[in-house]
Amino acid sequence: MAHYAGHVQLVTTEHEGVRRGVTVTAACSVSDNPPTVLVCLNRSNASNGIFLDRGYFALNTLSVQHQEMAAAFAGFDNKTAEERFAMARWDTLVTGCPTLMDATAVFDCRLIEHKIVATHMILFGEVVGLRETESQQALMFLERTWRTL
Repeated sequence: MAHYAGHVQLVTTEHEGVRRGVTVTAACSVSDNPPTVLVCLNRSNASNGIFLDRGYFALNTLSVQHQEMAAAFAGFDNKTAEERFAMARWDTLVTGCPTLMDATAVFDCRLIEHKIVATHMILFGEVVGLRETESQQALMFLERTWRTL
């Protein structure tokens, strides 16, 4: 799978005062009517269950300026969740999930379905809020290294 280029995104949620964020490359559009996206999360991390518990998530599209933060949320360091969230400015849109203020785009989603496939949990979210900013150089991940597009 290292040869599969992916646009780097950050999926976030907050439930009962606990914030969770995960760097992902397995996320895409499913439908435009209603607007729906999907995100794949590894089931081996029990902390990812918070996305099901909350029932809402935000998909934050990252640019090249977010590389350090993407690495942190991917677990490439020993930062706590609060230290990771302190790396950027956050607000909320419709669902109350943390949204990255300078993300290229934010898709604020209501979880409408989830499926388990092999090692991953697939979240399907109906987009209930959207924010776009100026176009920026996309952050990609390919062959285990950061790239730009």
